[in-house]
Amino acid sequence: MQVIIVAILFAILGVILGLLSPVTIPITYARYTAVALLAALDSIFGAFKAYIAGTFEPRVFFSGLITNMTLAGGLTYFGDKLGVDLSIAAIVAFGVRIFNNLGAIRRHYL
Repeated sequence: MQVIIVAILFAILGVILGLLSPVTIPITYARYTAVALLAALDSIFGAFKAYIAGTFEPRVFFSGLITNMTLAGGLTYFGDKLGVDLSIAAIVAFGVRIFNNLGAIRRHYL
């Protein structure tokens, strides 16, 4: 339980620092950043679900995080080159997975 509390505190700290930071993302990279953040959220919620199920492995988490972010960015890039908005496919896929993971986490605590 201590790990969860520490993770939540650092997530809150990261959001606060991000909001207070003067860094802006150029509009050219905004879609890539949004899809990469969604992929990262998918990996984080999947890791949390695995943690409460007792099956969490850091190696699987980090490889999934890197793979998801790379795949989402690549899909968006190739979609831009083809003139097709393939980022929607990544958004839908990661969105469904996030909601499935959140549902499993909610059921665990109910």
